[in-house]
Amino acid sequence: MWAAVRDIYRSSKKRQDINWFTQHIARPPAAVVVWGLAGTPVTPNQVTFLSMVVCAGAGAMLALLPGHLWLVLAAAVYELSFILDCADGMLARIRKIASPLGHLLDFLMDELKAMLIFGCVAIRMWRDTGDERLLLIGIGGVFCLASGIALTSFMRRPEYGAKPPTEDGQPAEVGKRRGPVGMVLNALEWSARIVVHYPQYIWICAAVNRIDIYFWAYAAVNVLYLAKAFLQIVLRLGRFAPAKAAT
Repeated sequence: MWAAVRDIYRSSKKRQDINWFTQHIARPPAAVVVWGLAGTPVTPNQVTFLSMVVCAGAGAMLALLPGHLWLVLAAAVYELSFILDCADGMLARIRKIASPLGHLLDFLMDELKAMLIFGCVAIRMWRDTGDERLLLIGIGGVFCLASGIALTSFMRRPEYGAKPPTEDGQPAEVGKRRGPVGMVLNALEWSARIVVHYPQYIWICAAVNRIDIYFWAYAAVNVLYLAKAFLQIVLRLGRFAPAKAAT
């Protein structure tokens, strides 16, 4: 069994994974899931939808079940949804049926899960503290997250001039800047992705009973990203038209 799982892990890896956590922590157990599904009629898209259902369960636990133990269990269920999210693409790759539509579905489900978890954490913090301002911040954070997703989708359109995604479905432009300023921007972008990607550190926040660290960091990065993306679009598409020469 383990030799087969190892082969699945190696043969279904992306050429360049999105981060260390995904490649070395989430994908090994995902390879076990793929091994169990390889000979079944279960499709990668069905695994994607199952990941969403599992995430919804984690969100319900976060929002409705108080106490540190339930917080840790909710984080564990959420990480299970992340493992399933890795398994869908791995299953598609070993079956050689990976497609742009599958990548888009995966992106869509990831962002729906992000909004769900952030909103449920806002509800949990409000229930724990009674501070209604947290609900308002939660609503604002979900708006920023949803708006950022919409702007990202817009800027990745070919009509906007975006390059096609890589073979692994990753944006072609990420981390491609050069020079000292570009290196700094690449580092900031990398740090922001660490904060918002799934996020991979939420289990640590749950383990130390500081889910507020995730909440504030996630909200801040999404506010900054919305401002950056909106400014990029305005600067590119909101310029004045050149004046016509007099005849």
